[in-house]
Amino acid sequence: MTISHILSPDFRQALASSRVLRGVFNSLPCPAIVEICAQVGFDFIVQDNEHGSANLETTEHILRASAAFRTPTIIRCFEHDIPRVLDCGAIGVQVPMVETPEMAERIARATRYPVPEDLSGTRGCAFSGRAAGYGLTGGVEHVRRSQESVVVVAMLESSAAIERAAEIASIDGIHAVFIGPNDLAHSMGHLNNWLHPAVQKQIEFGLRAIALAGKCPGILSITPEEDSRYQSWGARYLACTTTGVITQALLQARSGPASRGQY
Repeated sequence: MTISHILSPDFRQALASSRVLRGVFNSLPCPAIVEICAQVGFDFIVQDNEHGSANLETTEHILRASAAFRTPTIIRCFEHDIPRVLDCGAIGVQVPMVETPEMAERIARATRYPVPEDLSGTRGCAFSGRAAGYGLTGGVEHVRRSQESVVVVAMLESSAAIERAAEIASIDGIHAVFIGPNDLAHSMGHLNNWLHPAVQKQIEFGLRAIALAGKCPGILSITPEEDSRYQSWGARYLACTTTGVITQALLQARSGPASRGQY
């Protein structure tokens, strides 16, 4: 009997390619929402556990929902949660407020197991969780799959971080770098006005620096205009939000009849 492993290097390879990848952030603690996003065909999903209220049990159910459609799902989480969400079976982590190359290196090491050829990893080994098939795909094979598949996305959300974008992106084990425009604007004294020219200048600097460092640049992309502009600056990891899409659709529905899907 052949038992398949849930981890695959396909998404890491996609980040390293020249493909434009479109995804969605979800902060709602609801596997059904994630299942719908996966069924629609997004290239990736980021479950936002920095700002959302999902606990680890719900997070694991969310990962099961997206796995049904083989949609890569990353967990946006704090540094101390990295080991547990990876053991739940996430394909990767997206860590907020990365400010320095040293922090980026620490995060990358936390996602890797120490192995004979590279003892720098600090991830603890346990093969009883979902990621290792509850022991059925544990051991050497699980370690190998994890080392070649898990994705690490560093989030830059301040001017200080943007200035060091190239250094952060150059860290081995960082596969993509995502600029958070809202926090960046706040850090620059412009509240949530990330379209302010000064903020846009920082975004352009960061995206171009990440691309020149050979890593995948990412950012929130809300409008067609933003999408086109950010792609011209090198962005390939583009995301909207479930709450934004849902609230706008509900506002439109409230204003009058519109075309609807089957129900």
